[in-house]
Amino acid sequence: MSGELLYAFRIMRLPLLDAGGQAIGKINDIIVVPSRGTEAPKVLGFVAVSQRRKIFISASRVSTLDNSGAQLKSWDINLTPFRTRAGEQLLGKDILDKKHGDEIVSDVALVHITGKTSYWQISKVRLSKRGLLNARSGHRLVDWQEVGELFAPATAIAAEAARLRDMHASDVATIIRALPTEQRRQLADAMDDERLADVLEELPEDEQLRLIEGLDMERLNSVFDEMEYDDLADLLGQMGIDQRTKVLAAMDDDDAETMRQLLSYPKGTAGSLMTPDIIVLGPDATVADALAQIRDPERLVSIAAQVFVAHAPHDPPTGTYMGVVHFQRLLRERPSMSLKQCLENEPTIDPMLADRDVAERLATYNMLSVGVCDTHGRLLGAVTVDDVLDNALPADWRRKVVAQLSAGHDDKEPSRLETARKP
Repeated sequence: MSGELLYAFRIMRLPLLDAGGQAIGKINDIIVVPSRGTEAPKVLGFVAVSQRRKIFISASRVSTLDNSGAQLKSWDINLTPFRTRAGEQLLGKDILDKKHGDEIVSDVALVHITGKTSYWQISKVRLSKRGLLNARSGHRLVDWQEVGELFAPATAIAAEAARLRDMHASDVATIIRALPTEQRRQLADAMDDERLADVLEELPEDEQLRLIEGLDMERLNSVFDEMEYDDLADLLGQMGIDQRTKVLAAMDDDDAETMRQLLSYPKGTAGSLMTPDIIVLGPDATVADALAQIRDPERLVSIAAQVFVAHAPHDPPTGTYMGVVHFQRLLRERPSMSLKQCLENEPTIDPMLADRDVAERLATYNMLSVGVCDTHGRLLGAVTVDDVLDNALPADWRRKVVAQLSAGHDDKEPSRLETARKP
């Protein structure tokens, strides 16, 4: 079912509203990507200006879009600066005022489609033409298909990469696994570093290696910078010695030293499951300081669930470990309270503890993560429950899950890439 038309020229002057209806910015442009088959191009999201920054607002995060503005479903907002990606088009920048024969595109009409999922898509295009003897311009409203070439992607690979922007990484992994090796690599090359890193973390290590094969060292290093330390350690552990040596040599010295330390722990120990990328603050830091760290949208849920407290230095290995403060406790205390006043003395583990014992420790104390300390009482990192589950499942669990998800997509329309490779 579709609703009334809403025009892009109007939308690009609307305020961006938070979940309570207060203006927090302004819509600057609309991002569209080509759909598969004969479907109309869909709205992927919006470019908004907030706090003097251009940011990306996913269409899935917008609860209502009407003449009063674009209102968000939730209060949080990611202020990471917006960057256009391959396969995406900006209606204001790339489509409006573009020529089509002797006419120009003066506006684009969107329609809201509701059903099992709801989304905005392009419905009509307004074409204008100024007569030679008449200063007034005439216009006509046409179906988007009449000017479909304006929305055609440069390549099928670029279009597919753009459509994957807002999908869950595990779903992207499903799509990638359905493609031939060469097209997988082309798609990996078209993704930005952060997206490719997320997808790699959802694939079995052997398939990770095949996906990044052929990427130059500079690109590899950029992608690895975006990966979680423990996931990267697993990937490097699958590499040959020569390749791993080259990767470590290309890394920042501190990151390389961290990776060597993680790789030094035997498989099946807490150290091999550990991540040093945790939140550590000093005892005199305040509840407000801790909440500011937890609010970082880049933090994993299991990491942002608590703040570890230790004496300086605060980068692992830290000074003497003191305890932990959980997120719920932080919400209950006044912002000015120091962390040393609300510490909990939860047990920690040794990096050589067997992985089964790590799982039992987490289950016994109902923890999302457990701190790992050396014999001197210094915090080295933490083992999170998601990594324990990953380790406890059969070695090929990712492959089985992805295969099941792929089977579940069999009744859906194939992607352009899948269609292109059929005889």
